[in-house]
Amino acid sequence: MTKNSEPNMTDTATPSAGPSAGPTARWSARLAELAARHRVPGANLAVLHRGEVIIETAVGMANVEAEITATPDTLFQIGSISKVWTTTVAMALIEEGVLELDAPIVSVLPELRLVNEELTQGVTLRHLVTHTSGIDGDFFADTGRGDDCLEKFTALLADVAANHPLGATMSYCNAGFSLLGRVLEHVTGVQWDELMKERLYRPLGLTRTATLPEEVLRFRAATGHPGEPPAPTPQWGLMRSAGPAGLICSTPREVLTFARMHMNGGVTDDGTKILSAESATAMQTPQVEVPDPHMLGRAWGLGWLLDSWDGQRVYGHDGGTIGQSAFLRVLPDSDLAICLLTNGGDTAGLYLAVFSELVQELAGATMRTTPEPAKEPVAVDPAMYVGVYERLSSRREIVERDGTLVMLDTVTGPLAELASSTEQEFTLHPVEPGLFVLRRPGFTPWLPVVFYTLADGTAYLHHGARATPKVG
Repeated sequence: MTKNSEPNMTDTATPSAGPSAGPTARWSARLAELAARHRVPGANLAVLHRGEVIIETAVGMANVEAEITATPDTLFQIGSISKVWTTTVAMALIEEGVLELDAPIVSVLPELRLVNEELTQGVTLRHLVTHTSGIDGDFFADTGRGDDCLEKFTALLADVAANHPLGATMSYCNAGFSLLGRVLEHVTGVQWDELMKERLYRPLGLTRTATLPEEVLRFRAATGHPGEPPAPTPQWGLMRSAGPAGLICSTPREVLTFARMHMNGGVTDDGTKILSAESATAMQTPQVEVPDPHMLGRAWGLGWLLDSWDGQRVYGHDGGTIGQSAFLRVLPDSDLAICLLTNGGDTAGLYLAVFSELVQELAGATMRTTPEPAKEPVAVDPAMYVGVYERLSSRREIVERDGTLVMLDTVTGPLAELASSTEQEFTLHPVEPGLFVLRRPGFTPWLPVVFYTLADGTAYLHHGARATPKVG
């Protein structure tokens, strides 16, 4: 294959040997077909059912330009699935009495200074792991490669504006997890990357899970392919300060080993206790409703996103880095967990196609999908929605054109340096009053846009799991 040729999706699948070879072979072919349809350069899939990995396969290319094929042992960036790992360690420390879920963080991290006194004195671990702190979550600052990167990052939070009052709503918050990582470092005296090894990687027996690039590059590693058509990114990963929010790299099998521990009430296969059953259950218990219940899930637990499909409980998390997307869902009632790791193209479309088939086949359930435009006219007063909605790294202007609402979406601030495109325009298609959907170029799913107000009457737009206030 030449560097500029299309990857052959069908000849890079790597079936496992043993009793699961049948399902693996079948899904190797199916995953190759679906990945090609959704223009995904490389995909890595594993399925855990009734305590056994019954499917483990990879297709396509880990790096198209370098001609590196994807295998089941290839490390992909799992992105924000890392947040659940960080939360798990926090919950273990809470059990040990080192931390408290509802105590102000400033009580254990006295140097903490946030944008206002109410936030500084009131924010707790519960706020951080449920994305309800109000700290603007898309603050990405490169504070260097040193072991003090999270300490330096935390010092910068004093100048980061709040995008909603403490506890007033849910807004996805990367910065809050970097802060959480710093709290864990402070109370244990162990740097976050090493703490993950001590508390999770080693007890779980993980040998292909790492965060630092020099550790990842000991293995075959995938690179992201953002853009359309997908092409290798010149920047492989995010800055080290984003670690607790999204820098873990792993394989689907090892992600499922982590998930199985949660399914087993916090205990590993060899009987090692990571968490108590009570803490594992608490993480899977709804803590806050999501203003947009259509995109990821209806509620957030402690770290986990929560949903239900055909009456079956679902918990999991997604991850997105520079051109890489990760998906993990657990259906405990069916003793089923699925992990898909990808590196570009219509990853959301591939996720929906793969998971819907597997969930129907193995759990007898229909996966919930996002709404589509209403087939009948919806009475919409554009004046209710027109205006400017803005927070750090995002400016969204809603305008009216011939009776149709259009969103002018601009990526600003530090995030603009990581985005492949900073300005886009989307038509908003009504579903019902207050709920619209849009479709991004090259992607299959419709994405919700929810308009709502807080208790104090402030107007907000919720999209991409973020709450953005109306400013004009």
